[in-house]
Amino acid sequence: MNTMQATQQLQQLRSGFEQLALQQVTPAALGQQARAATALLQALPGRYAEVLLNLLDRLESSALFTEESCSFSQKDLLDNLKLWGEKAQAQLDRLAA
Repeated sequence: MNTMQATQQLQQLRSGFEQLALQQVTPAALGQQARAATALLQALPGRYAEVLLNLLDRLESSALFTEESCSFSQKDLLDNLKLWGEKAQAQLDRLAA
């Protein structure tokens, strides 16, 4: 397992979360980036990939609506992605220790 590569992919993904919040990247592009972060997804326990992909699927679905829908709040999804990033960082830190 390459923890350094996983950490780099996580940093890029967290940067993508920020770019998405600023509407500098689309949800689809972020989803593609996350799915390509194989070193990161392999380094983390399986539930991390499951949660991330679920959040991204919901985010991509919410992008189909011009306003906040009752079932998907883009702000809440972004907040959850940021929280996921923090927890993933903590997990990688434990693996590297």
